[in-house]
Amino acid sequence: MSAIPAPISSPEREWSLPSRGKTGMLNLILAESAIFTIFVISYIFYLGKSLSGPTPVEILHVPILDTICLLSSSLTIHFAVAALRRGKSKAFLFWWGATLALGLKFIEGTAADWYQMIYRENFSIKTNLFGTTYYSLVGLHASHVTVGLIGLSLVFLLALAGKVKQQHAERCEVFSLYWHFVDAVWVVVFTVVYLVGR
Repeated sequence: MSAIPAPISSPEREWSLPSRGKTGMLNLILAESAIFTIFVISYIFYLGKSLSGPTPVEILHVPILDTICLLSSSLTIHFAVAALRRGKSKAFLFWWGATLALGLKFIEGTAADWYQMIYRENFSIKTNLFGTTYYSLVGLHASHVTVGLIGLSLVFLLALAGKVKQQHAERCEVFSLYWHFVDAVWVVVFTVVYLVGR
């Protein structure tokens, strides 16, 4: 008589709803991605169709340092959230502050470039079709960075006041998803505007 093996029962995992914060942020990112896609496609479609100058190669300066700063800030915000998860408040404050500083450097570089183009080179959103699409796309990204900087600043001030604790790590991680999105979008914008478009 052969023995029938008893079925191995695996412990059932208890199903739970996904994090509302992450779900909400991912939905926001999805919606914002659609908006950026429209702007990027418009930029590509109208590239080279301006009837007058200047052209991208004549006016654009590639923001290498600012790009390095912004992309590095994805690492620093990751380190900040990881530190908070481990309950290391000082390390969190350091890395979060570094993220804020890198983001501020990026937006300062964008503002300096725009000042140079608008006031010294007389190139504005009304100059030609290239000006319209350039300022619209890069400005859309800059506005998202600015919103991110406001959020980073608020959390930084709360952390300085000792109000950000280990139990807030998931909320900071949810916000970090937005910042990673802003960085990822810049990779696309940088490639289209400063590499392909020149």
